[in-house]
Amino acid sequence: MTIRVASVEDAGAVAEIYAPYVKDSAISFEIEPPTASEMAGRIARILETHPWLVLEEEGRIIGYAYAGPHAPRAAYRWSADVTAYMRGDARRKGHARALYTRLFEILVRQNFHAAYAGITLPNEPSVGFHEAMGFAPVGVYREVGFKMGAWRDVGWWGKTLGPAPATPAEPVPFAALDI
Repeated sequence: MTIRVASVEDAGAVAEIYAPYVKDSAISFEIEPPTASEMAGRIARILETHPWLVLEEEGRIIGYAYAGPHAPRAAYRWSADVTAYMRGDARRKGHARALYTRLFEILVRQNFHAAYAGITLPNEPSVGFHEAMGFAPVGVYREVGFKMGAWRDVGWWGKTLGPAPATPAEPVPFAALDI
């Protein structure tokens, strides 16, 4: 098992992993799965400021995790939204935990203070996973999205990544790190 920084060349495999979450569930609020080309653009944009990691097993990408900005206002710059997706046959094997652990290590190096995850409800596996990773419930956006014939709630969970500094150092763009 290898965890490494994603590249645009991984976009096809990443899009393939993500597609069932879009097509077959309400987990993602996207309606159409992004193409490999669209996913390559997303990976390139995220990597300028935040980490995007993939997990390979025997040369095959089986999961990924990434962070992104929490909100656009300046005071939010020390917070990141995080997410992880795994191939169906790779779930519940500790791989997402390994991805998140590495992702959080990088976010700390970048001077991020908190991570947040939005989870379409109900989704007990994701809720359980995030809580096992140290996230605590923050709140619920009720009926915030409509997908697959129903209004969907999104719960938010948060986790601090370390002690709150009195004067935080500016976040370091991911592209500036030597990883």
